[in-house]
Amino acid sequence: MNQFDSLSRRAIHSPESGIVAVANHGRLKPGLIPLWAGEGDEPTPGFISQAAAAAMMAGETFYTWQRGIPELRQALADYHARHFGRRLPLDAFCVTGSGMQAIKIAIEAVTDPGDEVIQITPAWPNFAAALEMSGGVPVATTLDYADGRWSIDPDRIAAAVTPKTRALFINSPSNPTGWTATREDLVAILDLARKHGFWIIADEIYARFVYAGGRAPSFLDIMDDTDRIIFVNTFSKNWSMTGWRVGWIVAPPSIIQVLENSVQYQTSGVAQFMQKGALAALEQGEGHVEAQIAKATAARDLFCDALTSTNRVVTQKPDGAFYAFFRIDGVTDTRAAAIDIVDRANVGLAPGTAFGAGGSSFLRACFLRRLDHVEEAAGRLAGYISSL
Repeated sequence: MNQFDSLSRRAIHSPESGIVAVANHGRLKPGLIPLWAGEGDEPTPGFISQAAAAAMMAGETFYTWQRGIPELRQALADYHARHFGRRLPLDAFCVTGSGMQAIKIAIEAVTDPGDEVIQITPAWPNFAAALEMSGGVPVATTLDYADGRWSIDPDRIAAAVTPKTRALFINSPSNPTGWTATREDLVAILDLARKHGFWIIADEIYARFVYAGGRAPSFLDIMDDTDRIIFVNTFSKNWSMTGWRVGWIVAPPSIIQVLENSVQYQTSGVAQFMQKGALAALEQGEGHVEAQIAKATAARDLFCDALTSTNRVVTQKPDGAFYAFFRIDGVTDTRAAAIDIVDRANVGLAPGTAFGAGGSSFLRACFLRRLDHVEEAAGRLAGYISSL
């Protein structure tokens, strides 16, 4: 048996990211406008980086609190009180090495190999892949799609529940669709979770990116202390910190020690100087978040209007997040199309094939970029579409 064949089946069958595959094809192309990744184009604000650098220079480079330094957990509690109207204890928070690690920890906390987790799709692909690598089974329930709008059917979710269902994963506002659950949607899902006794893993990282104003509805608005809900979140999007890999979990205090144990055996905690940068983000970063939302609003309108004006694109302006998820008339193989668009239009998009059931005929563009780049990218795509 060779080296490859002696690896575990789960490792061998872990899928290559369809998004990364396109990015690797065009990453070094001169002049390319990259709209494939879920991040903006601004570097981390200086006050965040300076706080981290100052902590590093002050010698804060030792092992630290695995669930997060107390002052950062206090700042997280204050942030949730401000924006979600719910005062949570410090023991409800656990700082993680990225939102992705938060998801992985949540999966391993509530599932055993062979257990099923319902996922609302089209969806960011990393959750299903991480679940499969942990031995779990993703069960897709697709959003309804009509006239460019996405909506949820609670009865479809109910029909997916089996004796093996241990959790439901929901991302709202959604990457890639921009679908944003209403309060009524969340009530219906929570009622199902209570009825069947499964956990909810709630990814609300785009909760501030809502174009009707305010923030998205949250399970924090409707839950009680006995509900089985784990929230996964990240500093990446709001504060332009994607490369930092710092996230957090909100969970019932009764299980936080279990989650902290997972941190211990995966990374042994987030570097203290990085946590000081995250602390600065929470304490000083509200203006940056508001500026990012305003930027995304203008870019959304510009980009979506340009695409729909071709009369060859089916989409609506998303309610939340910062992605356009659109279908081009006559394009069926979106992975091949994404490669072709890189080669011919010099624009990087993510293929809908990466986002699971219901998404294969779409393309995703992240429009959180400076407006002249968004305008140029939209113009290049319009020219490409007209040539088909």
